[in-house]
Amino acid sequence: MEQYEELLNAVQAGDGGREIRDVATGEVIGRAPVEGVENLEAAIARATAAQPAWDALGHAERSRLLHAAADAVEAHGEALARLLSREQGKPLDGPNARFEVGACSAWLRAAADTVLEPQVLVDDESGRAELHYRALGLVAAIGPWNWPLMIAVWQFAPALRMGNAVIVKPSEYTPLSVLALVHVVNSVLPAGVLEVISGDREVSAALAEHPAISKVMFTGSTKTGSSIIRSSADTIKRLTLELGGNDAGIVLDDVDPAAIAEDLFWGAFINTGQTCAALKRLYVHSSVHDAVVRELAAVAARTPMGPGLEEGNLLGPVQNEAQFRIVERLVDSAKASGATLATGGTPLGGTFFPITIVTDIADDADLVQEEQFGPALPVIRFDDVEDAIAMANAASVGLGASVWSSDRDRALGLASRLQAGTVWVNSHGGLHPMVPFGGVKQSGYGLEFGVEGLKAVAASQVIRS
Repeated sequence: MEQYEELLNAVQAGDGGREIRDVATGEVIGRAPVEGVENLEAAIARATAAQPAWDALGHAERSRLLHAAADAVEAHGEALARLLSREQGKPLDGPNARFEVGACSAWLRAAADTVLEPQVLVDDESGRAELHYRALGLVAAIGPWNWPLMIAVWQFAPALRMGNAVIVKPSEYTPLSVLALVHVVNSVLPAGVLEVISGDREVSAALAEHPAISKVMFTGSTKTGSSIIRSSADTIKRLTLELGGNDAGIVLDDVDPAAIAEDLFWGAFINTGQTCAALKRLYVHSSVHDAVVRELAAVAARTPMGPGLEEGNLLGPVQNEAQFRIVERLVDSAKASGATLATGGTPLGGTFFPITIVTDIADDADLVQEEQFGPALPVIRFDDVEDAIAMANAASVGLGASVWSSDRDRALGLASRLQAGTVWVNSHGGLHPMVPFGGVKQSGYGLEFGVEGLKAVAASQVIRS
């Protein structure tokens, strides 16, 4: 508790600011600074001044400091997890707050250790050509509220590794935990190379427009991503956009429902369904439909939901009232259309919404066609796998998808036909720091993680001799 209080006191606003409450209990956690464009200009000035020396350190020294940053995150792990749990709502246990903080240190180390060597393109009688990767300068990292710490690291760790300075802009819903993370990381980094500004949407818009920013990395809604594209156009910024998803899963007729139920459940409901690449619509062959629904409902019944700081809970509240209302509206619409609730459907108080599994629902229902981003999953029957593929591919977004089958070759053949940036077989949503991740269609563009992620935050340069 002492380390938690010290960390919170180090980052919250001394006077004024925005009141931040514990999502589960409503208790005031603290006050977050609300900074404006003038504060952004000062942060950009500091980052601009610090970046050349940071770049000059070279890869080996920057990597050493990123490992030191990972050590610092681990040393403050429980305090960070506690603050994250209260502000975001996710429980400490399970694939939640402690898991997210652990992922921060893991991705910091991965960015430090990933090798990106110059590439010899031509070396013959015509001459020699090499492809190198240089720092861009300043990178803006605009993050979401669902995985605020982990996604911040996904953005700033590779950018720092490649010699850039970074301006982090957290979501207005989860500023304190991101401020705390940056405070911890900055305990080992040179001043100015990692700046954070806690403000409103005007700050995000200013970052997208600012001529000093060479690259914007954004994770969030497709609507906001579209605005960033427009705002960045005049300065021809590089962009990495990880936008909305409405991930489809296809369950074939040869599965063992009991064997896949746990993985299906967490593919859909990790972080109480508030994950961009969560399973959000499930197409199940009629021959196994009822058994799959029954097994999913059984997993839901034995998975505890409650306040994040209470040990043992694995599911938490919807993070904010606006998102809660979206989930509620979509479930109510499904009920009004005659769909069946296998479990859940009735709010529990506050912004707690129970795991809700909806069956006997048409593919054109709102709950299927809109991204619910919460604890409600529509399950749609199919008889012909061609129909399932067509329905899965009809969405305007394409972040992730999955295929579930006891026949690996059959599943792989189907996976190649799905329009998504990542297709998982017999799992959904798992990520690896060395495996590139990104969407297609209106789920955005650009890749993160691994070698491709380093290239994405660098300027390519060909040297011919």
